[in-house]
Amino acid sequence: MAPRKLAAGNWKMNGDLAALAELDLLREAHPEPGCEVLICPPALLIHPMKARLGAHATAVGGQDCHANASGAHTGDISASQLKDAGATYVILGHSERRADHGETDADVAAKAAAAHGAELTAIICVGETEAQRDAGETLAVIGAQLAGSLPEGASAANTVIAYEPVWAIGTGRTPTEAQIAEVHAFMRERIQDRVGDADEARLLYGGSVKPANAAEIFALPHVDGALVGGASLKAADFGAIISALEAAR
Repeated sequence: MAPRKLAAGNWKMNGDLAALAELDLLREAHPEPGCEVLICPPALLIHPMKARLGAHATAVGGQDCHANASGAHTGDISASQLKDAGATYVILGHSERRADHGETDADVAAKAAAAHGAELTAIICVGETEAQRDAGETLAVIGAQLAGSLPEGASAANTVIAYEPVWAIGTGRTPTEAQIAEVHAFMRERIQDRVGDADEARLLYGGSVKPANAAEIFALPHVDGALVGGASLKAADFGAIISALEAAR
């Protein structure tokens, strides 16, 4: 069975209560989405976003969680707290977390295990830097990140993999179609031993996805959706990406 397509929006450290008005526009344009839709806002907006969406099919997720269920971890948030606020997903191992907070593959795996324990689906991010790409190390880097970041118990049901080349995030640059296809085919093969039936696992592409290039990206083999950054903040842009994914089914 082919995995259900997923359009996931990562608001990063953007948005406020007023920005939730974009959800009304998104609901009007896509009352019954033909793919799964997810938005991951800053943690303070998870509960009000869930309330604003009401019965609409759009899911809400977090952008990070702590590996521990509770404790003296000032400023952190646990997977169970995300779940309690209304989240069903959490993004883990994003390159900005790896770079800004020094997160290792082992850290990501521990967080993913905590997410699974709280019945959250973990979106685990992997990706190479520009220097690694230029040195021909892309597949070795991706392979190592997958091996180290996927916890025991990861499955196609509780884990999504997002390929985000670091050099393409927020830069407007996008890998060639051949480069994206190569990495996604490699990931599909590599995760077989970790998640069981790899054909059912969802592999997302992230890195300057926008309405202008979405259709071409979604036409590639082994691309089951996208993790979208800036373009997810506006209903018109995110809606166009959702439409492109619906058409790619």
